[in-house]
Amino acid sequence: MNEPAIDLTTVSVVVFDTDGVVTDTARGHAAAWKHVFDAFLRGRSAPFDIRDDYLRHVDGRPRLDGIRTFLASRGLELPEGSPDDEPGAPTIHGLGRAKDRLFVDQVDKYGVAAFPSTVALLHELRHRGARTAAVSASMHGRKLITSAAVTHLFDVLVDGNDAALMNLPGLPDPALFLEAARRLAVPPPRTAVLEAALPGVEAARKAGFGLVVAVGRPDAFVRPRRRADAQATPEGPEEQVEERGEELREHGADVVVADLGELTVRGRVLPWGT
Repeated sequence: MNEPAIDLTTVSVVVFDTDGVVTDTARGHAAAWKHVFDAFLRGRSAPFDIRDDYLRHVDGRPRLDGIRTFLASRGLELPEGSPDDEPGAPTIHGLGRAKDRLFVDQVDKYGVAAFPSTVALLHELRHRGARTAAVSASMHGRKLITSAAVTHLFDVLVDGNDAALMNLPGLPDPALFLEAARRLAVPPPRTAVLEAALPGVEAARKAGFGLVVAVGRPDAFVRPRRRADAQATPEGPEEQVEERGEELREHGADVVVADLGELTVRGRVLPWGT
């Protein structure tokens, strides 16, 4: 089997999703969503499940879109409300504000960490002449990148604030990725996208990016299944990644890795005019 790699003779720009790829914040998002949705669902439906609900319906989407998509999956409806609704009010905006407050409180209290393997990959890419961008559907994308102290490793940052100002649609529409490539003046076929969420992988494939790498970390999102054997042994990390990898490939990933440390970088980007 070929070693997973980014070949800089075929792509010259690498776009990184933020949550779950650059910053170790995806679990914080999921925990905040579970707290908010479980309170709302009490007496209405089964509790919110991170593996089946967060990853399939919420992960990677703009906050309000995630609420709408999840509620639709349960056959539930809520009024839109307004941005001034109280956090936790039974409206789309009310649930969104409750989740936002919880997540921001976590970030302010505990800070944000970047994955060491991602930082190492960013240094290697830039050493070889590649330009890089960070993309996030979250309004807090810049805050997360700044808190993780990796702003200097990106040429471009595109987040939910840019999407709102430019009226860009959210995932699975590829508008945010395309905007990052546009700002770097490189067409999608010469651009690689590194993603962790299903809608993001789908968006990158839809837009014709040259390489789509999916990160399927064997973490708390993947609930171990039980083997049908006498020992009922829990699945190991490799099997969990394989299960998640099938979903990511179905949505368009060219390569699936458990961690970006598995990627090698080949070649280098030549300066313009050489």
